[in-house]
Amino acid sequence: MKANLSHEEISSLALELSLLLHAGVTVADGLSLMAQGSEGSSKELLSSMAKTVDGGESLAAAFRKTERFPVYVCGLMEVGEKAGRTEEALTALANYYEGRARTDRRIKSALLYPAVMLVLMLAVIGVLLVKVLPIFDDVYASLGSRLTGVAGGLLTLGRWLGKAMPVLLALLVLSVIFLVLFSAVGSFREKVLAAWRKARGDKGVSRKLNNARLAQALAMAMGSGLPVEEALELARGIMEDVPGASARCLDCQSRMENGSAMGEAMRDSGILSAGDSRLLELAQRSGSADAAMARIAAKLSEESEAALEDTVSRVEPTLVLICSLLVGLILLSVMLPLTRIMAVIG
Repeated sequence: MKANLSHEEISSLALELSLLLHAGVTVADGLSLMAQGSEGSSKELLSSMAKTVDGGESLAAAFRKTERFPVYVCGLMEVGEKAGRTEEALTALANYYEGRARTDRRIKSALLYPAVMLVLMLAVIGVLLVKVLPIFDDVYASLGSRLTGVAGGLLTLGRWLGKAMPVLLALLVLSVIFLVLFSAVGSFREKVLAAWRKARGDKGVSRKLNNARLAQALAMAMGSGLPVEEALELARGIMEDVPGASARCLDCQSRMENGSAMGEAMRDSGILSAGDSRLLELAQRSGSADAAMARIAAKLSEESEAALEDTVSRVEPTLVLICSLLVGLILLSVMLPLTRIMAVIG
């Protein structure tokens, strides 16, 4: 399995090709021109795509044959070509993946410090439990007492951690190996992400991102005059790597076949909220459903990105609070009994 291109690479490729198409250059010639200005693997990739398109196949098929692009790219490209809006599809992809790249950079910078801090705090807590608490227990024993209550429980936990240290170190080494493979080996990363998308890829913030992608595909298809049923079928193909999102499209299609209105079907299937579906119904009556769907898609994209950034921004203070409470609990559970003993002795 080949590694997908990065978000920056996809955005750059889509933008350059959309600009060439806007200038009147054909898809095959545009890819050939881009290949001439590239080097290494990028040159080979663009050359193979140019040959595929020159052979009479679609640009979406060229994307698929390389096995270097996500399902969403190939699916949206297919929607754009069937709707006669190849240039608009490329522009949409360029904007979408530029935003994804920007969001990824923010996430990395926002999570790097909390991740390092968490590792350091866990190390501090481990030292307190395994090394420091036994010393305090010996001090209490010399004073004719023992650590009890919370401190006694933490002491037992520390002794258990000390015995399990070889296993914990082995788990740490495996975790480091996993992270290195995930970062360095593209095929391994894609397999892990694919498994995650199937298991957890349609919950919480991910669900909002998926609905925004669905709305964008529907807006493009509807704006080109395609029937809603066909637009839903194309959108379902785009989300085939996320079973939950694909099932929502299928459910919406089924509801519409049973006589439900478009807005009602999208609301009941979970693609749109009640407010968005009401807006779509009103727009459909006035003959501007495609424009309304485009506005809904833009709004959902903004909301999903904001939700993602909000989730990331809560990680750091949460980690700081949890680690501070743990360290404070350990110190207080040890120091408070010691102060009482010292007061008695004094």
